This record gives sequence, structure tokens and C-alpha cells, in this order.
Amino acid sequence: MRAFLITAMQSGAGKTVMSCALMAALKQKGLTVNAFKSGPDYIDPMFHRRVLGVESRNLDLFLQGEEGVRRSFRKTSGDVAIVEGAMGYYDGLNGGTEASAWDLACRLNLPAVLVLRPKGSGLTLAAQVRGIQTFRQDSRICALLLADCSERLAGYLMPVLERECGLPVLGYMPHMSEAELESRHLGLLTAEEIEDFTARMDRLAEQISRTADLERLISLAAEGPSDKGAAAEAAANSEPVCRIAVARDEAFCFQYADNLDALRRAGAELLYFSPLRDCGLPEADGLYLCGGYPELFAGQLAANESMRTDIAKKVRSGLPTVAECGGFLYLQQSLEDAEGRPQPMCGVLPGRGFRTGHLQRFGYLTLSAERDSMLLRRGERLPAHEFHYWDSTENGSDLRAEKTDGRSWGCGCADRTVYAAFPHLHFGGELPLAERFAEACVKYRKHEED
Repeated sequence: MRAFLITAMQSGAGKTVMSCALMAALKQKGLTVNAFKSGPDYIDPMFHRRVLGVESRNLDLFLQGEEGVRRSFRKTSGDVAIVEGAMGYYDGLNGGTEASAWDLACRLNLPAVLVLRPKGSGLTLAAQVRGIQTFRQDSRICALLLADCSERLAGYLMPVLERECGLPVLGYMPHMSEAELESRHLGLLTAEEIEDFTARMDRLAEQISRTADLERLISLAAEGPSDKGAAAEAAANSEPVCRIAVARDEAFCFQYADNLDALRRAGAELLYFSPLRDCGLPEADGLYLCGGYPELFAGQLAANESMRTDIAKKVRSGLPTVAECGGFLYLQQSLEDAEGRPQPMCGVLPGRGFRTGHLQRFGYLTLSAERDSMLLRRGERLPAHEFHYWDSTENGSDLRAEKTDGRSWGCGCADRTVYAAFPHLHFGGELPLAERFAEACVKYRKHEED
């Protein structure tokens, strides 16, 4: 498998559109393409998955550690792997490069292709590229691509950039209406929300095939690790020891593919359900409520009273439950919708969710446990992340959240059967979170059978 990273100088430079166009174009050529996303973002991998029809995996050095990232990177095999970077190339923790796209490229030995949006710039663009090239001794940048760039401007810039920077310019993407994607909160609308998504991606793929040298791009890619045994392990269908109901619909869509794989490896059969449309939970020994946009569907969630009642009854009876961010809000007494109207939720937890109009406690953090609970043991520390515009009147106090700048606060509801909190978790790190969740589910199952 050959692999490369797509990066840019900043967010909003066209990385996702360029990555998806390249994925679609290479797929059209008959290649087996795998996709990855640097960092914790959920939305861009949804785009990758919609384009390719297979899961896209996050590679997050903070949440997973280097070994966890390597495990994720080895899980798939094929012809080409495209890793989409996050933010600007060198942007990492605390104003440094740790956990940045560049850090990831270095650790995985990936060449990086820099996407440039050149409007309003000429030779100065070459100066910026030279700055990125020399900012670290080994920049790993091997080529350039131009985004939202006319044929005429590309014809002028390509020889200038190649002369001044010593890097090949592999092509350009002109301005296209298909590349104009709407945003919400921290990122794009989800792929499922975009009208004519497949047709739009097909047109972008056809365009990039005409105006970029895809064969040269693949030739510049590095040989990446491929572990078919790990892929087989992830897909193994051994006899399950428990069943976990997993929320999956428009309201609850923020799921890491690695988390689901980890639960399967721990012996769980995953039963997907929709809190929006189903009447109740499937017969299960555990409940996984991931994040998403419940606030945008608060009225519909409220109207599904039978689902809310069933969840409340079973969680109170001891059903092992993991509820992150949007799932945490769903378990509370009420949630304001996008118009600020409170809607009744499951009522298991005491808080009321409300909109704030701005980001709350955004970014990476570390959770610490002061007592044993289902997922964490006393004294353990767990990397996590938060991003949400809605907050709660009751954020919980069973765990301690600490930012890298020293700020800290109490958060979450964590006991022997529940993890419910705003921080999102990745099950591919050092702690056996999936195994602990599955173990609690097995105990619940045995108790119910007795």
C-alpha cells in the first residue's frame, strides 16, 4: 500500500474537497483506496466513507499514542492510502508541533502534499511555501496542489513555484460550485446532508483527473505498512459474549471506526438503532450513545416518547451505558433546540442542556478518576477531547478534566455502570476501555438471566 498525506497552511484551504476528489478519482481508476484523518475530527471521515464506501479511520497521536496510531494505520490494506491532515500543517498542542499533521507524517514516514489556495498572491506564495519547507529540518513536503485556482493562474504559478521551491506542482482544481460545501459549528455539514453528494464528488473526480498528474502523485507516495492479520482481526466474527445497542442516525453520528472495532474484538455484537425513529432499544446488554447533533433534532427526539421511556427505564435498572457529548445531553432532563425551546429528553441525569452560541471547553484534555468506575480505575488518566456549542446546567463531578495549560474542572457521571460526560473517548489508546465496557455488559447479562 502506498500512502501520502494531504495538508495545507490553514483550515479552510480545501483539504477535504481535494482529498475526496483524489479518493474518488483513484477509485474510478480501479484502485483500492483507504482513507484516514489526522486528529479527532468526526465529520471529514464521514465524507471519506461516503466517497469510498468503506470506513475512514482517525489517526490521533494525543488520543491514541504512537503505537495506537500505528495499529490503526495497519488495519487496512489496498493500493493507496490518503491521510487528510488537520488545521495547518505544523499546528499541534500548546503552540507546538506535537500531535500535528507534520508530527503524524514524521512518525508514519509519510510524504506530504501541500494544498494551496492562491487567490490574491503570486511570488509571495512561493515565499510562504519556502517558509513551510524550512520551518523544520525535514518538512516531508514532496509536492504541491492548487485549489480553487483558474487555469490561467495555474499556468502562471506552476513554473514559478517549481523554480522557487524545487517542488513539483502536480496540478490544480478550478473553482467549481460542487466544491462549495456548507459549514456548521466546527466543520462541514455531514456528507449525508449534502444534496447530490455522489454526483458532486464524481464531477470533482473527473476534473482532478484532467488537471492533475495522478500517476506522478502515486509515484511520490511512500510504501506504507499493511497488516492483513490486523485487518482480519478487526473484521473477525467470533461468537459474541454480549450485545451492545449503538445509536446511529442523523442525531447521533460521531463514531470512531476503531471504537466499534474495539468493541467487536472485546466480544460485543453491535446492534444499531435510531433514537429518532425506533420505538425502543433492541434486546441488548449495553448502550452506546455517541455524540452528534441532538440539538438539531431535539423536537423529534422529544416526540419519540417510547424510546426515551425505554432508555430511562433500562439505564436506571443498571444497563451499562457510555454516553458522550450529544449522548450525555440526551440522557438529561431537557435539551434546548436550535430555536432555544426546551424539549424533554430521557430524564436519567439531572441537567438541562442549553445553547450558548460559542464553543465550550474546546480541544484536548486529560480525564482523571478519583474512584473506580466502569471505564476508569482510581488514579488512571485518560486522554479525551471536547467540542460543543451546547452546555448543561449539570456537567457532573465524578471525573476531573485537565487542559494542557493547567485549567481543570469536575465533569461527568461515572459509576459502575455508566460513563456519561461531554468528553469524547477513543478506545484505541492504552487503557482497555472496550474490554471494560464489554465486561460490564456480560455481568449485566448474567444478572438478568439469573
